[in-house]
Amino acid sequence: MRKPLLVVLAAVALTATAVPATAASAQTTVKWGACPADVASPALQCASLEVPLDYQKPDGKKISVEISRLPSTDPAKRRGVLLFNPGGPGGPGLAFPLTWANLGAPASLLAEYDLIGFDPRGVDHSTPVSCDLKPEQLVLAPKYAHNREEVVQASEAAKQIARQCAASASAPILPYITTANTARDMDQIRAALGESKISYFGLSYGTYLGGVYASLFPDRTDRVVLDSVVGPGGVDVSTARRFGEGMQDRFPDFAKWAAARSSIYGLGATPAEVTATFYQLADKLDQHPIGGLDGSLFRLGTHSLTYQTLSFPRLAQTWQALLNNQAPPALQLPATASAQSQRSTMISVLCGDTAWPRTISTYQRNVAQDRAAYPMIGGSAANVWPCAHWAKQPLEPPVSFSDQGPSNLLLVQNMRDPATPLSGALETRAAFGDRARMVTVDQGGHGVGLPYLNSCGFAAVTDYLVHGTRPEIDKFCGAEANAARSLSPQQQQAAEKLTDQLRR
Repeated sequence: MRKPLLVVLAAVALTATAVPATAASAQTTVKWGACPADVASPALQCASLEVPLDYQKPDGKKISVEISRLPSTDPAKRRGVLLFNPGGPGGPGLAFPLTWANLGAPASLLAEYDLIGFDPRGVDHSTPVSCDLKPEQLVLAPKYAHNREEVVQASEAAKQIARQCAASASAPILPYITTANTARDMDQIRAALGESKISYFGLSYGTYLGGVYASLFPDRTDRVVLDSVVGPGGVDVSTARRFGEGMQDRFPDFAKWAAARSSIYGLGATPAEVTATFYQLADKLDQHPIGGLDGSLFRLGTHSLTYQTLSFPRLAQTWQALLNNQAPPALQLPATASAQSQRSTMISVLCGDTAWPRTISTYQRNVAQDRAAYPMIGGSAANVWPCAHWAKQPLEPPVSFSDQGPSNLLLVQNMRDPATPLSGALETRAAFGDRARMVTVDQGGHGVGLPYLNSCGFAAVTDYLVHGTRPEIDKFCGAEANAARSLSPQQQQAAEKLTDQLRR
């Protein structure tokens, strides 16, 4: 079943620390059992761990973190554990090991590792949080601002979300829902599994989480892959603004694709005409929304559907319907407990990791700059987020990346990524220095280390995880035809599920 357009609107899918890295003794046993019903599979095992809410008070209040395991297919060849985070922040991860395996992970990798997933603190089956968000508030990205007054309006909407979080039953927990604490939870998972080191694969925001873990616990990392790389500052105001840059980088791929199929969709016979159709629809929906879809949601929805080329037909069909004054179906996202925990965790991480600007004039200036530089969605990405009105300042400084530590990081990055542009990846690459190598792929979209995208990029990931083979110097992978057409029905279903999750 297709996801409603509103479901997939983009929100964000970051060495000093006040907390000692060894502040808490870890749970030493894991009791594997059946997974929760929504992720249940005979292949997956799940368990709950207790971890400190506040690592400065390791003997104080505890929360739970739910983990999953897809055991090695050949214990005789098992190297260790490979921990996953599929992004967010706030993305659930219990099902990800099985999803990744179903997409075509090589048999050698499935033999090499136990694949470990987890719902980060605050999310779903771990101790969940909620800001009591209304359905329309689940779209965290601010509305597109055409002028200074609309920035003021966005500020009021962001303030309301921040107030709801501060008044919620989860308010005492929210300040501790941070990337640094999630990284510490990962080390608790490592210890509970009885491993001296962990390997790691992180997508999108998961690259920042992996970088933080590699900075806090450098000697406990084995092979670390960071795919679609967030800048070294995490998901801060600069990263939010980069969504505008990413859209401008990526959209020409869709425009070229749609123009080649003009006889099917009628969106324009040339890329320039398809681009003109984008602005035509945005202006039309600003004046006369269709089924509750205004120009701002259209811009953000288009952005989210450029994350994978696999979604281009869905995007073209949506445009086609709107040109014919037909509303896309099911525009409302129900405020389920799962959606609540994921979005509330996202807000907490965004606002708890770093301090955001507090003055409206700063956002008005940013919006004016980005609306000119990145006119497709810059007026939204640079607008006011709830962190501008967050009740509490971060409890500790951000974790800094540096070149001090083992040289065991592999960064993989598309040239035209709509969510984590190449510019941020280059900054993270520079921050890690000789600890890292980077593979850059001449490809658009969000994600490299998936077998149906680019064989060169995927081979770089698997060669490193399986054989420990990492490029001696940074590497470039040329463009390839998208391989999604060769997916089996099971792989197609898994790819679509993952694509939807990456967009959230």
